[in-house]
Amino acid sequence: MKICILGAGALGCAIGAALSEAGHQTWLLNRGREHVEAINLHGLQVQDEHGERQVRVNATTAANDVGVVDLVVVLVKSFHTAEAMGGATALLGPQTLVLSLQNGLGHEDILAEVVGRARVLAGKTYVGGVLLAPGSIRAGVAGKHTYIGELDGQLTPRVQAIAEAFNAAGLATTVSDNILGTMWDKLLVNVATGALSGITMLSYGQLYSEPLLESTAKAAVAEAMAVAQRAGIRLGLTSPDAAWALAAEGLPASFRTSMLQSLEKGSITEIDFINGSVVRWGQRHGVATPVNATLVACIKGIERAMADHQKRDNP
Repeated sequence: MKICILGAGALGCAIGAALSEAGHQTWLLNRGREHVEAINLHGLQVQDEHGERQVRVNATTAANDVGVVDLVVVLVKSFHTAEAMGGATALLGPQTLVLSLQNGLGHEDILAEVVGRARVLAGKTYVGGVLLAPGSIRAGVAGKHTYIGELDGQLTPRVQAIAEAFNAAGLATTVSDNILGTMWDKLLVNVATGALSGITMLSYGQLYSEPLLESTAKAAVAEAMAVAQRAGIRLGLTSPDAAWALAAEGLPASFRTSMLQSLEKGSITEIDFINGSVVRWGQRHGVATPVNATLVACIKGIERAMADHQKRDNP
């Protein structure tokens, strides 16, 4: 397949490297010129459980360099979805499919407005990645599952073909007939750790050794589960304990959530698509979500403080 990863940060690079090594014509499309140039100059440096290696993969900042592809895997930050897809129409031919593997809820509707609902697939991945330097990542692929599906739950040949390609590349991928439930399961994992790690600036090892934080995390997950239940979502996870345990499974103590990584870089976060989604769905279905609302407010406060510092430093 000819595949373009739209948004080649750490996670996009981890998935792109696996697909490229499996023989697919893989392109990494990313706004960061320094990152792209490093990949084109030296290859993508990948550290994982197999050690360290260079992976040859195409990288560019311009969709026109790529041309029409079979599959676009969308991994840009949630708040850039519409803008990024709108600027990448050169990737789209009559048969091109668009698969979101982003964190949180709501991207499928944004993508459908740009490319039409018929070509949008939804998914969630537990693959992890950390950007070490431009052109260099640490990837967590082994044992990490990815779930993809049609928005209407049908098991179509096109979604099964993508799953087969991913599986052959070492990306353990399952086609789901309940992708909304699958997306909520992943949302619960993000709700458990993302905001709390961002607010406290703690790595997983630190976060998981603080009982007070664990109880707050589980309270946030319990709210989200109550919202999902009221909304008629079929969840796979059955308890807040299960979400808390799944969030840390197979990850090192040094792991930093993407929300924490965003704040450390001085970027805004995806809070509106994660805990913010729980609050919005709660309002829609009449379920109170005070813990999630508080976590959203705290992250927004940190973002505001960062923005004010940046204004002061760069008047």
